[in-house]
Amino acid sequence: MAMARLASLSCRGLLLLRRASGRWGAPQGSALHTKMPSASPRATNSYMQGASDVPLLTKTVGQCLDETAERFPDRNALVFCRDQIWKTFAQFKEEVDQAAAGLLALGLKKGDRLGIWGPNIYGWVLMQFATAQAGIILVSVNPAYQALELEFVIRKVGCKALVFPTQFKTQKYYDILKQSCPEIEKSSPGEIKSKRLPDLSIVITLDSKLPGTFHMDEVIQAGDSSHMKQLRAVQQTLSCNEPVNIQFTSGTTGSPKGATLSHSNVVNNANLIGLRLGFADQDARSVVPAPLYHCLGSVGGSMVMALHGSSCIFSSPSFEGKAALEAVAQEKCSHVFGTPTMFIDMLAQPDFDSYNLSTLRGGVIGGSSVPPEVMKMIMTKMHMPEMVVAYGTTENSPVTFMGFPNDTMTRRTETVGCIFPHTEAKIEDPETGQPVPLNTPGELQIRGYCVMLGYWDDPAKTNEVVTAEGWYKTGDLASLDEYGYCKIIGRCKDMIIRGGENIYPAELEQFLHTHPKVEEVQVVGVKDSRMGEEICACIRVRAGQDCTTEEIKAFCKGKISHFKIPRYIVFVDQYPLTVSGKIQKYKLREQMEKNLQL
Repeated sequence: MAMARLASLSCRGLLLLRRASGRWGAPQGSALHTKMPSASPRATNSYMQGASDVPLLTKTVGQCLDETAERFPDRNALVFCRDQIWKTFAQFKEEVDQAAAGLLALGLKKGDRLGIWGPNIYGWVLMQFATAQAGIILVSVNPAYQALELEFVIRKVGCKALVFPTQFKTQKYYDILKQSCPEIEKSSPGEIKSKRLPDLSIVITLDSKLPGTFHMDEVIQAGDSSHMKQLRAVQQTLSCNEPVNIQFTSGTTGSPKGATLSHSNVVNNANLIGLRLGFADQDARSVVPAPLYHCLGSVGGSMVMALHGSSCIFSSPSFEGKAALEAVAQEKCSHVFGTPTMFIDMLAQPDFDSYNLSTLRGGVIGGSSVPPEVMKMIMTKMHMPEMVVAYGTTENSPVTFMGFPNDTMTRRTETVGCIFPHTEAKIEDPETGQPVPLNTPGELQIRGYCVMLGYWDDPAKTNEVVTAEGWYKTGDLASLDEYGYCKIIGRCKDMIIRGGENIYPAELEQFLHTHPKVEEVQVVGVKDSRMGEEICACIRVRAGQDCTTEEIKAFCKGKISHFKIPRYIVFVDQYPLTVSGKIQKYKLREQMEKNLQL
């Protein structure tokens, strides 16, 4: 397995973050960190514990926003370039409170689940913080989901409310929802009674008002002084250990699992990210082209903003390399958060040299491995000497390892950074469960404040990945060195990471098996210079049938998310097998890369 492929796995749920300037065992007065964090004594086996000199916070998401708005009322909190929206912290906090009171006025209560389904737009971040203020649990729904995927998620967590724009690109959200909830067209707003979605009663649109829905403006106006009083009462009852967000991460069995994160999980992760980046000592302006439904956007972007008073700039509703460069130049940004694919696309823009990127200093790159030459280009051509890699998983809130801005090029490109504070990591032999020596591959496990509360309503799946002692099993093959730096070597399972999106072969195989001409299908990731990996479906067709690539792609369209549709479809007669008859996916992958001349 090539190193590139693997670390791509690095980010199982989502990787994140970046620059480190100040705080983690650096001598007093030093501008940058030393390369050996104070918390990393030389160890003899693969166990490491991060520093604990910075105390963990016991605040809710809402309390963090309130305090930051008080400190920096007139500073830009959010900029949405495409929609020409600029919000100061004071304006944003006021609108968050109005929206939170409005949600209570609609009858939503503490503990109810509200799904947000759409691209990077202002309404997404408004709902992220309004739900947190009111004790409502935000459910991050992938904006590319089709009807069956949406239905599964809404039923799984019992969403009472769903918020979305009418349309984005080819996604007509209202029409997709109608496939599972035809009752909406004849319902009064707030009184939907759906056979297939029994919990869903409230639908809110962010732009045009449609039958059976509230418009977001109506929600904001619905909250009067009595609801504001109710909101303050609810806030008195909130604990930082309660759930605030459910993020879906697909399982190898094909059904997505709802990783449930608490206020404490995301508040502390965002705080430690910002501290390592040095945000506490500067007015940082970060471009976040990464999607909000991923941890990279919602924790590394908007939560870091709420903790550290940094400005969060969203360049476009979904990633566009040109828009990200324009945002850096126009908004005089200091940092960029993105996946390697995003940075490669920015560097490849034909008019790249025309953008003034002189205000940039650093950034975070995560989601897949970073080729050394790409890292060097980012650091030099984009003026980002403090660029760092980060690694994490959705289940870990998400960041557990992140580089320092003065790390050597070798460390930047061969490791995913150094262990985070208040985090324990160990490497065990996946077969025996015994600890392995330093610099020896095994399964990476994580313990600490960052581990999720569990998968929503799925104790069996939770117990598969979180041990009785609280260790989260990442499923990633990794090694640790004596200074707490981690190398990602492979993955215990076969997840594909395409441009930062996690794709689970079992889910696609299950779906493609429903095609009437498909006898058997195996899905593997094959290397790709731009996306890191692409999806290759190896299909055995039923006897006597003829099938084409076009037929398979047409079958996928509109039924599964666009990013899950295989780039390559190869028709095969057989698969490489072990003696016992099991399919050898690594050999199949090698065969496909050879056949496709990759």
